[in-house]
Amino acid sequence: MKRWQLCSACFAAALAGSAAPLADAATYSNGTGTATFTVTLILQANCAITANPLSFGTQGALTAAVNQQTTVSVTCTNTTPYNVGLDAGTVSGSTVAARLLAGTATGNTGTTVDFELYQDSGHSTVWGNTQGTNTVAGTGNGSAQSINVYGQVPTQVTPKPDTYQTTVTATVYF
Repeated sequence: MKRWQLCSACFAAALAGSAAPLADAATYSNGTGTATFTVTLILQANCAITANPLSFGTQGALTAAVNQQTTVSVTCTNTTPYNVGLDAGTVSGSTVAARLLAGTATGNTGTTVDFELYQDSGHSTVWGNTQGTNTVAGTGNGSAQSINVYGQVPTQVTPKPDTYQTTVTATVYF
């Protein structure tokens, strides 16, 4: 048989679906041998944190306190203790005890609005960044844990209209 005839026969057999079936694996009965191996995974204490924005909305005169809330989410390995801290923000002169939002319009970036972040809805415990003093503690369970952040813009002299903002960093310590 010539090479082209062999290939033609293979091609024709494949098209016709008459390819030879595969042979079954052999069966042996002379004995067996076994081996074991170890499978390992090392989990170390670890945490990750995400934060949602906090918006006080659009306001007029600041003649009454404006309250809003948001959340941070902490995911830590099961049984890992953690603390979550919030810094003072990025506005110059801002402290954990006296946070500031700054104007964003050209010529108004030195104008500020007071605000505060709290651990509780009653606005009695300021949320800071010093472990053991003003952070929020928890213990990981292997899933995301949502923690409320309560914000307040207190009554104050209202500065000129603008968008006032800062960037607060949330940190998880573990």
